[in-house]
Amino acid sequence: MSFLVLVLVLWVEKFSALRQRLQRDGFFLGELARLERRGNVQPWWQLAVLVLAPVALLVLLLHVLEPVAYGLLALPVHLLVLIYSLGRGDAKAALGPLRDAWHRGDEQAALHVAERDLGMQADDAPSLLVKVQGYLLWHAYQSFFAVIFWYFLLGPGAALAYRLLVLCSEYSGQPALKARAEQLRHIMDWLPVRVLTLSFALVGNFVAVMRIMLHELLYWRISAALLVTRVGRAADDIPEQEDSQLGLARLDSLWELLLRSAVLWYAAFALWTVLL
Repeated sequence: MSFLVLVLVLWVEKFSALRQRLQRDGFFLGELARLERRGNVQPWWQLAVLVLAPVALLVLLLHVLEPVAYGLLALPVHLLVLIYSLGRGDAKAALGPLRDAWHRGDEQAALHVAERDLGMQADDAPSLLVKVQGYLLWHAYQSFFAVIFWYFLLGPGAALAYRLLVLCSEYSGQPALKARAEQLRHIMDWLPVRVLTLSFALVGNFVAVMRIMLHELLYWRISAALLVTRVGRAADDIPEQEDSQLGLARLDSLWELLLRSAVLWYAAFALWTVLL
């Protein structure tokens, strides 16, 4: 059923607006703010309420539904949870105004647009370009690849836990809670980001990726965002310094790299499903 749900998610993404209607975080963020107002609550207890409790309720619900009607009642629950667990926003659409400014040759406007729309600051156009490429790679990873990895491996509960940890780490105003959420997120990022970077080696520049991964594969402290950016740029043969217009075109080639990696993952998921 997991592979069927993954295929249905692609169909919903392409032909439906269900994702936009379903991904409403108001209730969760309200509970996060309420717990933070109670300053005497321990961060681990807050995470237990915000993350562990919803995941436990979901697992219990699926345990009840899966034996009924050969699991057909559990299928929509899987689908809805996975759609909710995907990332927020559209990275390619968010980069539209920035690309327009760059195509006009107005690099100063591009710097302002990046700060306004993406919260991204840079001293000059080349450094901004590197950050934008990293933004695209990181957004694709945490929005899609990490979620479907944990869903296929451990089910919808793991996918939901990942998204709730992301929301806690991004929206928490309490430093202790934010730090604990980021620690747990780093743990959940460690394996899928390395699987994705190895996928880059298979669909991109294998030698360049392996040169980086020989040093970083087992390194615990490197962040997932930094790793996926470095390896993604290497897989696409992007030099450290590049003309702005050529670097902008690299966004399309990076997107194609991500699409090839997604196809590779789905092929692996399908093969695993058939063999088992």
